[in-house]
Amino acid sequence: MKMKQFESSYSFIKIVFTLSSFLIVTVLGIFVCLSEIQLQSLMTLGRSTFFSSFSYQNFKSTSRSLDEKSSSPQPDFRLLIGILTLPDQYPRRNLLRQVYGIQTPTKAQIDVKFVFCNLTKDDHLVLVALEIMRYNDIIILNCTENMNSGKTYTYFSSLPDILDSSDGEAYPYDYVMKADDDIYFRLDKLVESLRPMPREDMYYGFVIPCDEMNPYGHYMAGMGYIVSWDLVEWIRTSDFARNHTKGTEDKLLGEWFAAGHRAKNRYNTKPAMYDYPVNVEGDKCSHELTPDTIAIHRLKNQDKWIKTLRYFNVTSQLKPSKLYHIP
Repeated sequence: MKMKQFESSYSFIKIVFTLSSFLIVTVLGIFVCLSEIQLQSLMTLGRSTFFSSFSYQNFKSTSRSLDEKSSSPQPDFRLLIGILTLPDQYPRRNLLRQVYGIQTPTKAQIDVKFVFCNLTKDDHLVLVALEIMRYNDIIILNCTENMNSGKTYTYFSSLPDILDSSDGEAYPYDYVMKADDDIYFRLDKLVESLRPMPREDMYYGFVIPCDEMNPYGHYMAGMGYIVSWDLVEWIRTSDFARNHTKGTEDKLLGEWFAAGHRAKNRYNTKPAMYDYPVNVEGDKCSHELTPDTIAIHRLKNQDKWIKTLRYFNVTSQLKPSKLYHIP
């Protein structure tokens, strides 16, 4: 009797335990399923929220960039300064990069490029290539290096093809300058003087001879003159210019324009453009440094550059720093 009662109690406990285990497992299973569903929902919601936010941010950024581009003011004019120099002139190029790089003229786009003929030395092939990779400010023309045997003609006549744009723009620049590597332009003053100038048939510079003030009937000194883009296009197509490339390059340019009845709008920059002052009796190309200077020529050595840059106080905007001490 006791044995049967024990066996019944044991069976009852076993059944209760089994049912309890089943209920626990069932409840846990339901909880896990619900948790996974909730977790996946949260993850899905999270992904949707993230990507929606990301796309919106990108859209806002793109829209803002397009708006800024469309609303950004166009420059009054665009000028290419081509400095005709030699591949060996590494120190001079580095100096010019600095003196033009710190200038920030307003309302004008000014690009400075150094212009060579074909490279012929092994060291140039490496060092000039490094410069191009670093600064992208060099134009190499298909010519033999020279001063008065066609380099200037090749410079002007090559630009329309070199600067040909595929975006449908009619022309890349309003003006093109040919400059020596021993002249210093103060870009703000240059922009100020060019702003009222005509955009077509324009010829600008220091008229030769030195005591002449009338720009018509003569030519502009090769130190640094500017022509409008239509004259660059004309030089490319002019048979007269193509067949007259030997001789003093700045004088030749004046002869091209005279033969083609071009450059009717001329501007003489004197006295704001001049040679560095030298103690030579009768020298009419130079005078003392003045605050309204546009350009100074014949900076042949570092001492002249330093005196010029100091006169115009070009380092006045140097910011104080713990990294250096310059009195």
